[in-house]
Amino acid sequence: MSDPAAVASVARPRSPASTPAAVPSARGRRPSRPLPAATEWPLILSLLLLLTVACGALGPLLRGSWWWWLMALTAALVLVSAALFRRVGLARALVPIASLTVLVGALTLFFGGGTGLLWLIPTPESVGVLDGLVRSGADSIAQQSVPAEVTGGILFLLAAGAGLIAAVMYVVAVTFRAPALAGALVLVPLLVPGVIQSGPANVIILTLTAIAYLVVLRVDVRRRRSLDAVASAAGSTARVFVSSLRRQSSPLWGTVSVGAVAIVLSLVIGLTTPGLTGTAEGRQGSNALLFGSGVSPMINLGQDLRRREPGPVLHYTSTAEQRSYFTLLTLDSFVGSTWTARIDGAEKTNLVGSIDRPPGLADDVATTDAQTSVVIDGVNTRWLPVPARTVGVEGLRGSWHWDTRTRAIASDDISTLGQEYTATSLDVQPTAEQLRASGREYPRGLSPNLELPTQMPDIIASTAAEVTAGAASDYDAAVALQGYLNSSAFAYDTESPVEQGYDGGGVDVVGVFLDTKRGYCVHFASAMATMARALGIPSRISLGYLPGVKSQDLEQGLGQYLVDSHDLHAWPELYFVGVGWVPFEPTPGRGTVPNYEAPTAVETPTELPGQAAGTTAPRTGPDPLAGDVPLPGDASSATAESASVLGRAGLVSLALVLLMLVPAAARAMQRVGRRRRIRSGALTRREASQAAWTEVADVAVDHHLDTADTETPREFAARLTPLLGNGSTAATVLEALLVEVERARFARRGAEDPPEPGPSAETGERLGEVTAAIRAGSTRRDRLWALLWPKSLIRGVWLRLNGRSPRNA
Repeated sequence: MSDPAAVASVARPRSPASTPAAVPSARGRRPSRPLPAATEWPLILSLLLLLTVACGALGPLLRGSWWWWLMALTAALVLVSAALFRRVGLARALVPIASLTVLVGALTLFFGGGTGLLWLIPTPESVGVLDGLVRSGADSIAQQSVPAEVTGGILFLLAAGAGLIAAVMYVVAVTFRAPALAGALVLVPLLVPGVIQSGPANVIILTLTAIAYLVVLRVDVRRRRSLDAVASAAGSTARVFVSSLRRQSSPLWGTVSVGAVAIVLSLVIGLTTPGLTGTAEGRQGSNALLFGSGVSPMINLGQDLRRREPGPVLHYTSTAEQRSYFTLLTLDSFVGSTWTARIDGAEKTNLVGSIDRPPGLADDVATTDAQTSVVIDGVNTRWLPVPARTVGVEGLRGSWHWDTRTRAIASDDISTLGQEYTATSLDVQPTAEQLRASGREYPRGLSPNLELPTQMPDIIASTAAEVTAGAASDYDAAVALQGYLNSSAFAYDTESPVEQGYDGGGVDVVGVFLDTKRGYCVHFASAMATMARALGIPSRISLGYLPGVKSQDLEQGLGQYLVDSHDLHAWPELYFVGVGWVPFEPTPGRGTVPNYEAPTAVETPTELPGQAAGTTAPRTGPDPLAGDVPLPGDASSATAESASVLGRAGLVSLALVLLMLVPAAARAMQRVGRRRRIRSGALTRREASQAAWTEVADVAVDHHLDTADTETPREFAARLTPLLGNGSTAATVLEALLVEVERARFARRGAEDPPEPGPSAETGERLGEVTAAIRAGSTRRDRLWALLWPKSLIRGVWLRLNGRSPRNA
């Protein structure tokens, strides 16, 4: 029997249009025609491998690994759909558009929440949902520390980014036939970690990406040589079998050499080159984006505190009796286990010229007005530093809005750089008696400020209970927590968290901090806020600046105060009914401990007592806070959203598998139906012979041996016989079947047809021998394609859709 590789190789007899004079020689140059669809699959799969490996570079930035699977699924949908569109004959120029349509449908299904038409076609409501995910994803990326919890917005951006990169890679690699250039697109996910994190690159990912890129190049070389062989065969006057052409000797040593050099270079670069942000002095071991020239809302602000030389931030003058902290934004919810800020209530109508009175502040609490004139010197961010409880800002350039829930002031069109403005604020002066009298009838809108991650270190709740044992009120408990953290049992240290690997503000970090008792403001603030929630007291964390120091420069004016980057600070705020949000200062040596009463009013132990007091759960009553709304992105909703996305992705994967099996099932039913009719004896000899020959032709087409409409059965049999093996039993059976079908096709109809059924069983046996020989002579790849993607069935459907009847040899 002939070489099995010849199954896809038998060239058609050349038509007059393909004479040597009509076909220019392909020697010495690439064929000018588009790439055959069959040659794209190895390239598509190698591109998918390259992209999915490169996406692994994002691993250190994100928690978990399921986001990678969704990125891989989205990229696979785009690339595989593009290859399938080419396979069924879609015009090459329309393939990228069709694959992008698949991407839009997949994103609508995964993230549209059922708003799409048939869950796939986006509607105006779907566009609004996806637009919200883009904005929330961008905010979440800016607000979280590394590794970040993968929210729905971040997951949408990752999936959409992977799909777009895959679409562009297909256009560059297949449409423009430049796979080497397409591989450069994976630099996007490879470079993102360097922009966010300092330190050396991930050597393993670089090495694997280099290997995957070499696979792409190798596949491209083999594909081009195969195309050159086809072009050369097309210019020959003799009938040839393409797969039987001798391949040119492959310079494997060249590929190995290039690969070795690339891998060695990636190792050297990864070990010697720091991250893109890790070049400045003091910028080591941090994951923030804008520290130094601006403020990142990521809670890991220790980077600026560790800088040797602070940078100027702002200077100001104020009429306040007590200088206030400057608030940038508030971290009031958990995404997974990490504190984060959500600016989701900043309506365009919330102009900063007049800001509502702080929520929950009763009229009997003493307040005084203060005017603070601020000049920004160096901070460059979208969040405006203002004194706490600001009720109005004047003199700003650009459009600024305040958030209904957190009162943070932000802009979408301008930054703080170069701004000069005057802020009017309330200096709230509650008494200890007013704070102690506060009950637990919290507004319903504060329920999210009591939520904690589902999994939290036991030391947090146990420490909170032990420290506050015997506290008579929530205020006494808050003072006890503040005194415990501010005592000599703890040390202010900006280096230990980095050296011991617990930097940040998540609950897991809080657990380590309470054990080591060394950290800086982020750890103290997050520890007190988390323990307060464990006691049933609403809490949040404010991020901003300390009041700074008074200027000693006569030219500047002795009434000015200077704030620099070392004044970056985080502090907790706890909610008390009738007073509102009250700041505390648990960080030793930083800021000023609030003087709501004498420090001796409540004893605060420096060592943990041995007994714990239980706490009652908070009660929620009528909501007097006009602007307080539940958080849309708390930990439970983020987890549910992620589970929903993964569930839809799993259903889509299952649907895709089932969809891929539809052609195989249809072809199997067609094959079984034909053989049953042949063996049943219900067909005449003529009908049985025609059905058997049609099945032989379809099996040959499925195994990549195409037939032509102008080809006679004898011509087709002449091309098929070398595959079966000259003189073989299958070839003899094929000749007998050919005689029958020629008699059935060309003999006169009527009297010659026997009225009784013909020997259909014998015809069925002959059919089985021939089709089995075709499969045996095919390559494993062709047999797989014949099973999953039967070309005869697809071609028949395509012809019928175009109003033509499929004609078999």
